[in-house]
Amino acid sequence: MKILVANLGSTSFKYRLFDMEGERQLARGGIERIGSPESACKVEMGEHRHERTLHVPDHAEAVRQCLAQLTDPEHGCLGRADEVAAIGFKAVHGGKYTGVRRVSTELLDEMEKMNHLAPAHNPPYIAAMRQLNEQLPDIPLVAAFETGFHETIPDRNRYYAVPYEWATEALVRRWGFHGASHRYIAGRTAELLGRSDARIISCHLGGSSSICAIRDGKSVANSFGMSPQSGVPHNNRCGLFDPFALPGIMRHTGKSLDEVLDMLASQSGLLGLSGVGGDLRDVERAADEGNPRARLAVDVLVTEVRHYLGAYLVELGRLDAIVFTGGIGENRPAFRESVCRDLEGFGIRLDAAVNRDATGEAKISAADSRVEVWIVPTNEELIVARQTEEFLKGT
Repeated sequence: MKILVANLGSTSFKYRLFDMEGERQLARGGIERIGSPESACKVEMGEHRHERTLHVPDHAEAVRQCLAQLTDPEHGCLGRADEVAAIGFKAVHGGKYTGVRRVSTELLDEMEKMNHLAPAHNPPYIAAMRQLNEQLPDIPLVAAFETGFHETIPDRNRYYAVPYEWATEALVRRWGFHGASHRYIAGRTAELLGRSDARIISCHLGGSSSICAIRDGKSVANSFGMSPQSGVPHNNRCGLFDPFALPGIMRHTGKSLDEVLDMLASQSGLLGLSGVGGDLRDVERAADEGNPRARLAVDVLVTEVRHYLGAYLVELGRLDAIVFTGGIGENRPAFRESVCRDLEGFGIRLDAAVNRDATGEAKISAADSRVEVWIVPTNEELIVARQTEEFLKGT
């Protein structure tokens, strides 16, 4: 069975094609600047790499171009487009719908109700899915929701201390996100440790970041709350924030509630604190050069990550492994060192030299560290492909 996994942005379409027999990646590619006069198309199939520029007006045409690349007589890895059993999507927020679902009008309508919670994620997915459902009806579309992995979180970690009816009627609760990444880390770390009962803290750190407590392969807590703007600070999103500050901000700035919320979702996080940008590489560089706001931004992010580490260590009762993944987690040794500094009393100690030089999947804890510390590159697309295959086999 061959599964195409799609990662959508408002003007982009990235994909990976998997042959689920052996879980081999057959191809990867993408199209940027969809809707502009000149869209950039890239594809990689084995040794073959190809780039070209053409006009791609919408996501449906992007999928057609993708299938044309995959079935190209000279370099393609498919004989026919109908060899693709389904397109799987790493969907974010489905409201009352979670887990893995066939894309339908009803599902998309429910996702649309959640646009205010995931303004950077839901709208482009909904628009593209509607278009693809109409224009490519012969290819099943499957949504694997980020919230699905967190269905095992107990109610004591899901409910806010607000009127109970808000949770039952307005779905005000901690949903948790980055489910595909944390699901992959749970499975791969269990393999690395050689045990299925491992207690793991998964640190997905990148442009968007979250921390997840995992027991016996299942999520029991996640730093995200009701929306992907919550939890630890992100590149341009605020993270945890006191809502009672909003009236004062509105009076001070003269901005409306929607305008302030937009600032919290697009002009905050590392960007808002540092004034340098939302990329930690740039912020760390500025901090090292003596920029006090950049140093503050790095320190705040480190502190928030450590806050959740402490909380989840207590939640789990015993810790077997800390795993770093995502763009920051995999590639910023100084940040990993700052997160793990002075934690020897909890049985956590890095090997400084190994941490500094590590690339790819690597154990970076010291030999005498009771808790293993790992870098594990995540593979969200493979998780979505597995979930899509399992869904198709069950229908």
